[in-house]
Amino acid sequence: MESKIAPVKMFFFPFVGGGHQIPMIDTARVFASHGAISTIITTPSNAIDFNSSITRDQQSGLNITIHILTLPPNIAEITDMSAGPMTDTSALLEPFKDFLIHDKPDCIVIDFFHRWAGEVVDELQIRRLMFTGNACFPRCVQENIRKHVQLEDLSSDYEPFVVPHLPNRIEMTRSRVPIFLRNPSQFPDRLKTMKNLEEKSFGTIVNSFYELEPAYADYIRKDFGMKAWLVGPVSLCNRSKEDKTDRGKLSTIDEQSCLNWLSSKEPNSVLYVSFGSLARLPDQQIKEIAYALEASDQSFIWVVRTTTSSSKNEENGGADFLPDGFEERMKENQKGLIIRGWAPQLLILEHEAVGGFLTHCGWNSTLEGVSTGVPMITWPLSAEQFSNEKLVTDVLKIGVQVGSKEWGIHTEEWKEVLGREKVELAVKKLMGKSEEGEEMRRRVKEIAGKARKAVEEGGTSYAEVEALIEELKALRV
Repeated sequence: MESKIAPVKMFFFPFVGGGHQIPMIDTARVFASHGAISTIITTPSNAIDFNSSITRDQQSGLNITIHILTLPPNIAEITDMSAGPMTDTSALLEPFKDFLIHDKPDCIVIDFFHRWAGEVVDELQIRRLMFTGNACFPRCVQENIRKHVQLEDLSSDYEPFVVPHLPNRIEMTRSRVPIFLRNPSQFPDRLKTMKNLEEKSFGTIVNSFYELEPAYADYIRKDFGMKAWLVGPVSLCNRSKEDKTDRGKLSTIDEQSCLNWLSSKEPNSVLYVSFGSLARLPDQQIKEIAYALEASDQSFIWVVRTTTSSSKNEENGGADFLPDGFEERMKENQKGLIIRGWAPQLLILEHEAVGGFLTHCGWNSTLEGVSTGVPMITWPLSAEQFSNEKLVTDVLKIGVQVGSKEWGIHTEEWKEVLGREKVELAVKKLMGKSEEGEEMRRRVKEIAGKARKAVEEGGTSYAEVEALIEELKALRV
């Protein structure tokens, strides 16, 4: 009799920031659901954020565990899910290496922001996969700008240019391009490290699905020569109410009271407003959004996090900067629900009352909006978010731009505050009863259906997970 092949053993090493940690945890759970032995490597307090969902997976029979690194003495643990991409996690190097020496997997999936980890894994001759947290489209946009556009030759930061050699006409300005592309000479070490991490890896796991961006999935594989497996949307592995509630930090609102409020509203009548786990808006911008929402007469749920003038650990700093009486008026007329801190985003987005999502275009939020069939108002701020905006508005045609045009680093002063008129106009354009709005709603519902099919048996993402597992098994020989 032919001996049974042992399951593939995969390690996952997520970054500490929520925007990368949450989808990496979901990715580990996806591979476990396909029969892989999944181990998530993390720190003591970070494990608290997702321990409940992993315990439920174990109870359902999945082979998934958490390995908690023993941290060196006198080193403060990296705990903040709002940690930015430049956060130094190298304090984890020694315990990470020690674990790998004593327990080697078939492969390890490493987040791009653990810039030091690639060398450790390569030294131990362990097969390494990268996780960037991005889609294929922004990679194509940024790589073609880097290769083919002389940004210094543009007359100003706001002169439009067309990104060459893409399947769609994508127009950008220098002001919307990440700083490391505008001034690569200022970031030589970072760019070199990122390039080496990718070139020496076995390939990249992408949280996207083929039907969402087929031309760009083909582009990175054929034109860039990348090995990439599109395995998303990984958020769809969260099927129970508990899993959807427990993603990330503990919600600062009782989820049932939130759902009850939504259930009191008409279908597609509520706008969900959230700028993700990292962004910190200026006090004046908070006020302009509030004035716009009130003037639009639109029902909304607004996640108000810390502002640029708040202390680092203050979760509800934005509350003091709402206009006088605004919150009281919203409660009285039942127009708005304000959540300070962390919200159960998946539960909110999938509710039938939610008809729009004002988002910063972080990839998790963008993909969750797509997967739940909710059209978007796009307000990019940083990272690859301006490229994500173009995918939403110019390629998929399921969103409205609010008019943001300044790429910035979240730790720096904002260069622009968008006035209430622009915000109100975008809200009315998306949420108002118009042929354009209905067409966007129809298109995004269709894409959401494709997303669900992609992760089910017979779907493209399901097949890609299976293909990677089989390839890893074959490489044992």
